[in-house]
Amino acid sequence: MGAWSENQGADDSLLSFMADPYSTVTRALDMELIHPGPKSVGLINRCKRFALHVVDGEVKAVRVSEKENDPAGDDFPEDTCAPAMLEVISGTEIKSEL
Repeated sequence: MGAWSENQGADDSLLSFMADPYSTVTRALDMELIHPGPKSVGLINRCKRFALHVVDGEVKAVRVSEKENDPAGDDFPEDTCAPAMLEVISGTEIKSEL
């Protein structure tokens, strides 16, 4: 996680990069990717692509980049990327129907 943080220029920032090698947090948050597609190619215990806005230990917003034809959210990660989360946090989120 340290190498990823360094690569992203996030060292000494407000961001925390944390690993979940046993899927403990993934399962507790109900974010385990259970779609058969990724499992069929060996991606077992993978976490869904998601972002949380947490303030003082309270989850204020959850966004998951999961679509019917993109269960891992790899093709359409926009909902969980920084610009979308900043809109959520600032209260200017644009509502759209899927």
